Amino acid sequence: MLHIWGRISSINVKKVVWTAQELGLNFQRTDAGGLFGIVKTPEYVRLNPNSTVPVIEDEDFVLWESNVIVRYLCAKHSAGRMYPTDLRARFDAERWMDWQQTTLNPASRPGFWQLIRTPAEQRNPAVIAESNAAVESLMATLDRHLAQRAYMAGEHFSIADIPLACEVHRWFGLPQPRQSRPNLERWYAGICARQASRGVLDLALS
Repeated sequence: MLHIWGRISSINVKKVVWTAQELGLNFQRTDAGGLFGIVKTPEYVRLNPNSTVPVIEDEDFVLWESNVIVRYLCAKHSAGRMYPTDLRARFDAERWMDWQQTTLNPASRPGFWQLIRTPAEQRNPAVIAESNAAVESLMATLDRHLAQRAYMAGEHFSIADIPLACEVHRWFGLPQPRQSRPNLERWYAGICARQASRGVLDLALS
């Protein structure tokens, strides 16, 4: 059985749980990180020296880094479908996965932490405004991209859609106004209709 370590409130754990559900895998998840602790214990550090979540144990194979785990599980269980085998299609999908980690997430994280995980009296409006402006620009990029295709990497759901949808779930859940993005909203509504996204994209932010 696949073992997933990490609390479901983590955006990175959400990616892995959703992927496992999308693939129909039998898995066990153990809460770790945040208030659950565990990640600093010697046993956990042996699994992941970074003391972060998620981590998976797939029989005797241990893997960390959320987008890498998504790639691994899809390559193992859905090669040619969720994990493209054509090189251009594959790296188109992987490009957007990396963009989520290196560009979108760093822009969105400060606003999320301020609005969801910081007491109202301690929030910094300037940090929220700066994050909001950066993310609005990036959401415009996504909206333009999705005007030309059904999913992030073309006409089929793939590895690229999971990290981006988890990020959009966070953005749409923030208690603040945002600009309408018709193509992005159409794509996200279709993603949320997928049975495998239940228990992930229907959760409130915390």
